[in-house]
Amino acid sequence: MTSPTIARRTYQVVTYGCQMNVHDSERISGLLEDAGYVRTEADDQADLVVFNTCAVRENADNKLYGNLGHIASVKAVRPGMQIAVGGCMAQKDRDTITRRAPWVDVVFGTHNVGSLPVLLERARIEQEAQVEIVEALQTFPSNLPTRRDSAYSAWVSISVGCNNTCTFCIVPALRGKETDRRPGDILREIETLVAEGVQEITLLGQNVNSYGVEFGDRGAFAKLLRACGGVEGLERVRFTSPHPAAFTDDVIEAMAETPNVMPQLHMPLQSGSDRILREMRRSYRAERYLGIIERVRAAMPEAAITTDLIVGFPGETEDDFRQTLDVVAASRFAAAFTFQYSIRPGTPAATMPDQVPKPVVQERYDRLLELVNDVAHRENQGLEGREVEVMFADGEGRKDQATHRMSGRARDNRLVHVTVPGDAAQRPRPGDIATTVVTHAAPHHLNADAGITDLRRTRGGDAWQRRQETPAVSAGVSLGMPTLRPTS
Repeated sequence: MTSPTIARRTYQVVTYGCQMNVHDSERISGLLEDAGYVRTEADDQADLVVFNTCAVRENADNKLYGNLGHIASVKAVRPGMQIAVGGCMAQKDRDTITRRAPWVDVVFGTHNVGSLPVLLERARIEQEAQVEIVEALQTFPSNLPTRRDSAYSAWVSISVGCNNTCTFCIVPALRGKETDRRPGDILREIETLVAEGVQEITLLGQNVNSYGVEFGDRGAFAKLLRACGGVEGLERVRFTSPHPAAFTDDVIEAMAETPNVMPQLHMPLQSGSDRILREMRRSYRAERYLGIIERVRAAMPEAAITTDLIVGFPGETEDDFRQTLDVVAASRFAAAFTFQYSIRPGTPAATMPDQVPKPVVQERYDRLLELVNDVAHRENQGLEGREVEVMFADGEGRKDQATHRMSGRARDNRLVHVTVPGDAAQRPRPGDIATTVVTHAAPHHLNADAGITDLRRTRGGDAWQRRQETPAVSAGVSLGMPTLRPTS
């Protein structure tokens, strides 16, 4: 007699926010698949939807509760469906979530991601919501199972939490004080990833270059970068995000002298006004920031430098804003993530006087964006006619199929859209590496329509191909609002 087939429960993960959240979502997926769940892309077939939230941006609450309201109608026609909410909003709001959205089954925080499968089972058995928020980290997310989005690229967390007290930021209150992993644990994870075909890793930390503070080694981050250089098969190393106050020359030297550490630096500026930086409790000034950039470019002339900027912080005057424009122009950023200041409840800045009126913030933001795009465009135009090495990637070019291109990242992390051969045998795979010549520069990307040379089939490309030959139920951690629809 044939045994009946037992349907496995399916899940989706919806991610908001930063790279740290994407990394956590890969761990959530790994935990669920370890527990027997299977990921699905089908809009109406998820037995579990997990919202991994962020509390940093404006209207984070409205976005979450809007999505929860949408999915309530889906759950109403799917008996047994579960909804879980984790991440920074869960850590912040706790019981508020189940009060405003009583159809949520599980709420878990930033420190106990590993508890999710147990909480889901408990909610199913007890038929009531489970809320578990802990105040201290139980285990590094990197110690949990993972279901990586990419076969050839991976995030590696080296620390969690933050010891700074920036007045606009709620992260330290939600992720706690900085806790550092031991270098040996980090390197073992990297070596394991490389053995699986990963050839690019990004080291993650809230202030990645303060790594080592917990065990008293101020040079630990530079040493870690150099150690990454000794991992055979590891082609590209990146890191995000360093804090200017903790940026030391030994890190610049390690970047310049370690061949697989990429000539790329993402370093948040936030404001070019020293007065505003003091109000933000950012423990550096514009002169120091520009000095770091000068030393980075002296050591690595080809380095691409990117940043984060906030417009309209409480008390910002027109003169303060003009100082930001001056620093942006002098820094020659390859790109910048620009944000309009928004009140985040629970932060010191939320109750500061002289909140800048929204129309003023918008007008300044528009001017800043124009300058950022102009500077980035000029920087990119300097690359026209030059050779760049591109590691091809999945999902980088939305128009690739229509334009007969493949997209990827140059060593400096610039996005490059490349015309490739029509013959599949000569086309690169995601993960493969080739050389091309930049033929056109736009503010946010480069085009290379002169063909490719020196195509190298890589272990990362092999890993990608193996995934295609044995595909999972779906690929990728979704971002933003789920597209679930009620079944008929």
